[in-house]
Amino acid sequence: MGFDVKKQSGITVIDVEGQLIVGNRQELKQKVLQELENGERKFLIDFARTGYIDSSGLGVLVSLSKKIREQGGELRLANLNEDLRTLFELTKLDTLFQISSSREEALSSF
Repeated sequence: MGFDVKKQSGITVIDVEGQLIVGNRQELKQKVLQELENGERKFLIDFARTGYIDSSGLGVLVSLSKKIREQGGELRLANLNEDLRTLFELTKLDTLFQISSSREEALSSF
């Protein structure tokens, strides 16, 4: 379980491995806020290797989205599995986030 941060075509890409839950959400938040402080403005969070996100995980995504937008940046999500996509639809968060079905699609949407 962890977060892998790398740059791809001028975009900060964060791979979430495992679950995004109450126990690790602060780690994700710190990594993104640190990149934001360093001047990064384009973020993609890739959930290709993520099986579960709890309510605190959703909360941190909403919080990060707001922070990034306040700084003039953009946050996109990619590779949500069927369960996660349903979760985002049920919570109406699919209207807040731009969600792509692949990393490539998300990267080209910036």
